[in-house]
Amino acid sequence: MAKDLDAKCKKCRRAGERLFLKGERCNTSKCAIVKRNYPPGCHGAKGKKRLTDYGLQLQEKQKARRQYNLMEKQFRLTFERAKAKTGNTGENFLCLLEMRLDNIIFRLGLAASRGQARQMVSHGLLTVNEQRVTVPSYATKTGDVIKIKSNKRDAKIFSNLNEILQKKEIPGWLNMDTKTLSAKILHKPTMNIIAPTFNIQMIIEYYSR
Repeated sequence: MAKDLDAKCKKCRRAGERLFLKGERCNTSKCAIVKRNYPPGCHGAKGKKRLTDYGLQLQEKQKARRQYNLMEKQFRLTFERAKAKTGNTGENFLCLLEMRLDNIIFRLGLAASRGQARQMVSHGLLTVNEQRVTVPSYATKTGDVIKIKSNKRDAKIFSNLNEILQKKEIPGWLNMDTKTLSAKILHKPTMNIIAPTFNIQMIIEYYSR
């Protein structure tokens, strides 16, 4: 399976904004956007180039793809699935991205980043409707109940989970029970709830060329 081995901080610098790929580090003074707020490379500090329409579309697509921690093939296939559905393609696309199991784990605050959430799922630390799931791209549905496996709750990765959950602002379409460490998907998220930091219309235009 292909892996994206590019440095996470360089991805943020290329996008020109925080993509929160390193969890809490992104909120500190160690963040690359704070220390070196210019594109990576030997000519980065000289300023940004003026982009063409195609360049702007590509930039927004790359920003979204890296934010959701997906390879190009996964990202494009998700778009094709969204396009085949009835309704608004952009909203369908965002909904499919948000309903991925690894993204749900991140939104709930169980993981500091989507990369860490992906690792948790792959290592079998969680269940969906009492069934062990090890596929990060697993498409969740309304009503699904996600839990940390009972024999994994004492794992080191969950050592300060209660403290983290108290500070985490969980989206309204998810419900988290901090006592049982289980969560339920109440309904699918809408465009207004998701409030993406990238231009979804440019991504649609990029794939519609």
